[in-house]
Amino acid sequence: MDSAAVERFEAGRGRLASLAYRLLGSAADAEDAVQDAFLRWQAADRERIEVPEAWLTKVVTHLCLDRLRSAQARHERAAGAWLPEPLLEGDPMLGPADTFEQRESVSLAVLTLMERLSPVERAVYVLREAFSYSHAEIARILDVTESASQQHAHRARVRVAAERRRGSEEVDPASARRVVEEFLAAATSGRTERLVELLTDDVTAVSDGAGRARRLLRFTTRERVASFVRAGFRPTPAKRRLAGGSPVFHIAPVNGSPALLAVIDDRVVGAVAFEVDDGRVAFLRGIAAPDQLARLNQAWRRHEPGAPVITAW
Repeated sequence: MDSAAVERFEAGRGRLASLAYRLLGSAADAEDAVQDAFLRWQAADRERIEVPEAWLTKVVTHLCLDRLRSAQARHERAAGAWLPEPLLEGDPMLGPADTFEQRESVSLAVLTLMERLSPVERAVYVLREAFSYSHAEIARILDVTESASQQHAHRARVRVAAERRRGSEEVDPASARRVVEEFLAAATSGRTERLVELLTDDVTAVSDGAGRARRLLRFTTRERVASFVRAGFRPTPAKRRLAGGSPVFHIAPVNGSPALLAVIDDRVVGAVAFEVDDGRVAFLRGIAAPDQLARLNQAWRRHEPGAPVITAW
């Protein structure tokens, strides 16, 4: 393949990766889909492709739909052991973030909610909300009618809105960080009453059990979540052995929300992403499976973090 064709593909790789990540919720799977698209671009009769961007968008979208429909993907996600892969702020795979809809579409909350949609509904939602494609363009990408695209978009918006636990207003990042800092102070000081006060009435916490659990660990009610958090922040020799040392903790934006990152020797070994609503913590997602943190670790090594919020654990 000539260098001009390679350059043309590489010029759009970031946008394609961002599209694939939103559709799949996995950076590793998104990279695989984009690489498969490159192989198809290599083998294609490119002289007959009138609009390369549209052609590549269609190819990547259908590759992602194939993955979402695969028996393996359905089994893994239906088994309840799946969380979206977190990405550090500034990662180009997060893609367009000019509008609230674009930022929300890549939040861990919405990526999780989109699991409730059919693959086609998910594709229409992402193409429309995150990339502002018209229904005529989406119809051509998905090989459906324009009216079908409109119907899929309506159903997707209704389902996401119905499942969305939080309000539709965007949370100020500085305010959200302050809530997390106060939450950490309560969690590490043993002030259980204050910790409970900082949780919403319908709070939920989920954890992948460092990749060792067959299903996500899930906790509801303020008291159970507070107990889970207190136990998690209580250091023990066994936890240090499991982590590979004694971590320091940083707060950093992940998928648009504050997250607590446990770091050992410049390596992120765990992440807890917070969803904040009206000054309280509404949802916690704990992710420690190494393969789920691989891309975040790549970004962290290039990141210039501020001072850690917890230095001795």
